[in-house]
Amino acid sequence: MIRGLWDSEMVAAILLAALMPVALTWLWFGGLDAAGRLVLALIVAGFWHIVFMLARAQPPSLAGAITALAVAMLAPEDLGLLRMMMGISFGAVFGELVFGGWGRNVVNPATVTLAFLGFGFPAFAWPEFVPPVAWAAIPAAVIGVAAGVMPFGVAAGAVLVAALGVLAGLDLEAVLAPAVIVLVLLVLDPVTSASSTPGRWLNGAFYAAMVILFATGWDGAAPLQMAVGAALLASLAAPTFDELATQIWVAQRRRRHGRT
Repeated sequence: MIRGLWDSEMVAAILLAALMPVALTWLWFGGLDAAGRLVLALIVAGFWHIVFMLARAQPPSLAGAITALAVAMLAPEDLGLLRMMMGISFGAVFGELVFGGWGRNVVNPATVTLAFLGFGFPAFAWPEFVPPVAWAAIPAAVIGVAAGVMPFGVAAGAVLVAALGVLAGLDLEAVLAPAVIVLVLLVLDPVTSASSTPGRWLNGAFYAAMVILFATGWDGAAPLQMAVGAALLASLAAPTFDELATQIWVAQRRRRHGRT
């Protein structure tokens, strides 16, 4: 991130503000239980940010609140205090802070947390969302894209492939709502998504394709579990899409000018 007005904390603040429609809707319908999960996630993530602040003389980031919100909304239910603390700690430390903080991490820390909790404790049920929460994710995405803190190409690629799946007659009704929420909370992360324009379209398309693949072939998995798994694979594949876009650009330049 460059210095000045558009530093990393300004981006994190705008991103957090963009997520308010879906966050407030979830809290409204989730009540005290949702609020309690969010408070716990904020406390644990904040603790590790303070630890690394003291160790590295780096200020804590608002990105920790974004991670806490995503984990509180998407983590499996009834895990208990200890399991939630373990999962949030693992994701915050090994998904973000060991790399030097938000902006330097490779995978979204909330995605790391959810993968740890989901695969580590498979007996616990994944949450389900009432329709208004999924609908609230749409204005959140629109605000984020309009403000420039969520990549348009990723969102557009995902919507395009999902629309093609629906037009093809695939049964995606159960997975669409959680997929939209996961798209906004995890996949549209400006740090861990692809950075080139073609790479972003491929990144979003790949996420939607993985959701469709899981929805049609992953028997016994919860819809939210499918979306989180797709988000993890899309995040890991993002550098590959950027490399592919770079190689295509180099090949076109070589063909056009006879040199790199």
